[in-house]
Amino acid sequence: MTSLIPPRETITVEFKSDHKKLGDRDLIEAITCLANTDGGELWLGVEDNGTPTGLHPDHRVLTGLVGLIAARTSPSLAIQIEPLTIEGVEVARIQVPQAKGEVATSNGVYLRRRLKPDGTPECVPMLPHDRTSRASTFGLADISAQPVAGSTLQDFDPLERDRLRSHSMGKLNEQKL
Repeated sequence: MTSLIPPRETITVEFKSDHKKLGDRDLIEAITCLANTDGGELWLGVEDNGTPTGLHPDHRVLTGLVGLIAARTSPSLAIQIEPLTIEGVEVARIQVPQAKGEVATSNGVYLRRRLKPDGTPECVPMLPHDRTSRASTFGLADISAQPVAGSTLQDFDPLERDRLRSHSMGKLNEQKL
């Protein structure tokens, strides 16, 4: 292992072997997973133990990977790729920004990264409640504004309804001016 490569995988660091050519789907899912968590670095051509083994010949044209990732993520992710030669082996450090919303693969797969009980990271599907929670974290959704199942108008305090109505009418009058 070298000092350039982080000592281990974390929430923000992912190693991907490319010796036998990492599949496009696996690459896109790993990048989406990082983007939907905290962002980070994907080290392509590095084994899980941090040993650099190199890029597959099909991945040596790194500009093609930038286009592939942009085309197969929704919304498109703008990543940065840095080619590095470590211990005489070509690898790529892919900088993945943290998404400001949710990012899916072009196949509609939403993934996020989490730590397993042993402290190692893994990618898992984003469930509906994960997506709602993430949206509220970025101020994109107000969970407190969600309707309460089975509630009726009579469940609300009449004074609060009048206050809301007065407030809404005041806003309408301001817009007309």
